[in-house]
Amino acid sequence: MGIQVVKGNGEKVIFEPEKLKRALAFSGAGASEQDRIANIVSSRLYHGITTKRIYQMAFDLLKKKSHKIAGRYRLKSAIMDLGPTGYPFEIFVGKILEKMGYQVETGKIIQGKCIQHEIDVIARKPGEMIMIECKFHRNNQTKSSVQVPLYIQSRYLDVKSAWEKDYGKDILYRGGVVTNTKFSEDAINYAKCAGLILISWDYPADTGLKYFIDRTGLHPLTSLITLTKKEKQQILEKGIVLCSEIIEKPDILREVGIKNNKIKKVILEAENLIEP
Repeated sequence: MGIQVVKGNGEKVIFEPEKLKRALAFSGAGASEQDRIANIVSSRLYHGITTKRIYQMAFDLLKKKSHKIAGRYRLKSAIMDLGPTGYPFEIFVGKILEKMGYQVETGKIIQGKCIQHEIDVIARKPGEMIMIECKFHRNNQTKSSVQVPLYIQSRYLDVKSAWEKDYGKDILYRGGVVTNTKFSEDAINYAKCAGLILISWDYPADTGLKYFIDRTGLHPLTSLITLTKKEKQQILEKGIVLCSEIIEKPDILREVGIKNNKIKKVILEAENLIEP
């Protein structure tokens, strides 16, 4: 019988080394490195160990080998570190939409047909307008239930009515929700039926946040190992969320008190991390 490990939600499961290897492979670790880390981690397991502790062991081993791979391995945690407020996550989602060719505004007050709405992200292309609500959860075990898309759909329909009056009915209008965790099955089924966009950490398959970030290099600066938690928070408070932004604007690092010798290390790590 295998070793029982405890997930974040308290569920007990049998440890699967192949699952750990897949996560390492996604981060860019080679086959030999996957085997090495999986073997070391397996040798240190005990009944009742948490998946969080297993993750930390694998991360510590990766960090000694490659900051680039370690940064990619902790991508999910890096997204969680965009908190504690949801505002940096809204900016991050806006950057993703910009990468997709949209013109983006965040935190706008929009008059709907019936009431005003504060919209997290509005994205525009010729002939298309999208209203996005961002749901940031501080606990990665929290799922967005069906109440979330139900609520957002009602807001979207009110905004859409106003948009149709202002911009005409020949435009493709869409509403959506982006979360840093997951959606419940009912939430997904309702959104499919209603035509609402849903994006989560791993949904839709192969186009969720983790896949899109890896393909585009839009890594959050919270992935960086060379920055302390306090330094990351100070930079986020300036509205900077991407590794690419601190490469383009290294003076931001100086503004939060980081010395030149460390700035070089941060920039180098950021450049390595965002490389496709």
